[in-house]
Amino acid sequence: MVVGYLYLPKDNPNKPLGEDAHFMHELYQTIGVAYGVAGWALKGVNVGIYTRELMKNSFIGTYDEAMKGHVSPKRVLEEAYKNTNSKGQSTICIITLNSVKSTMVTANVGDSGLLLIRKGKIIYKSPIQQRGFGCPYQLGNCNANNPSVAQEMELNVEKDVIFMVGTDGMLDNIFESEIEEIVRRAINEKLKAEELASQIGNIALYNSFDRFADTPYARASEGRHKGGKIDDITVIVAYIQ
Repeated sequence: MVVGYLYLPKDNPNKPLGEDAHFMHELYQTIGVAYGVAGWALKGVNVGIYTRELMKNSFIGTYDEAMKGHVSPKRVLEEAYKNTNSKGQSTICIITLNSVKSTMVTANVGDSGLLLIRKGKIIYKSPIQQRGFGCPYQLGNCNANNPSVAQEMELNVEKDVIFMVGTDGMLDNIFESEIEEIVRRAINEKLKAEELASQIGNIALYNSFDRFADTPYARASEGRHKGGKIDDITVIVAYIQ
């Protein structure tokens, strides 16, 4: 698994690191993303501290799981949740490559998620977990969900497939058809994983500032919102070789 990423925090001088976080453990072929639920800002809480602690603990949990024999994203998520003490709530998606079984195992809570792409075509997209528009499932230590709600999936993989993991800042601002077109060009041009992540993230950013753009977020709002959604954007691309 060869990995590249792009993180674009939205412009906020009070939170220069943004509210997204991610980790990549290439040795144990595990990656994850988390998106801090912004409502906590109304309570004076920087939820980015929570997401970064959650991802740090996920990285540690990946190592601990690997020492037991193999990495289980659900158990990594459970351990990270248990050991994260900062205030806040977050969506989270963790995936790991099981090279022995040639499968990708995932655990997902909320509206961050992943795409499996083969030959420039999206063949799987993780479903959104939400109670309603703008209300995703979320982990947290105050009136939030716990890891029992995590959706688990095991997908068969083969050489030359691409996994793309992103927070809602990516998924809300770029259509699957746009992603497929960019990926096909990237394959033809033999772009590195980091270069593909950069292209996806920057187009999502461009769309997010367009007040009249047709975006997944605008469509999902059923008329309540027009254009893109300004947000932190995280994109991780993994080439399976």
